[in-house]
Amino acid sequence: MSQDEQQKIREKYYAEAIRYMDNAKETLKKAGKEGKWYQDEKYVKTACGTAYNGVLKALDGYFYIRGVEKKKGRKSIEYYREYAARLDKKVLSHLNAAYEVLHLSGYYDGILSVSVINSGFDVAYDMIEQIKPLQAAYNPG
Repeated sequence: MSQDEQQKIREKYYAEAIRYMDNAKETLKKAGKEGKWYQDEKYVKTACGTAYNGVLKALDGYFYIRGVEKKKGRKSIEYYREYAARLDKKVLSHLNAAYEVLHLSGYYDGILSVSVINSGFDVAYDMIEQIKPLQAAYNPG
């Protein structure tokens, strides 16, 4: 795969993952905060689910760039863990943290701790950075 093709893939998947994260942040604002706790579980769950899907979008792009053949149909956490482990242990660590915090604790359990949810969002952004498009060289032309 050429550098130009990789750049286009990065741009596409990065933009989509960031769009998910922007939507998740907007939803989380609706949850309201009081001290160290969010107030509305519905919005926290929705925001965490959306952020987790942003992580999966980023991973799909990362896998595509790294030559992992696209899987048809629904992908499980085991699929993502298997390929992340093969490619980069740091990516696997980020995936595991995002899965635990955003998907399980945030989305399923509805945890309302601001610090826990913020840590999940931080991990999501760290994962998305893995596919950030390369900046074009400065050309004052």
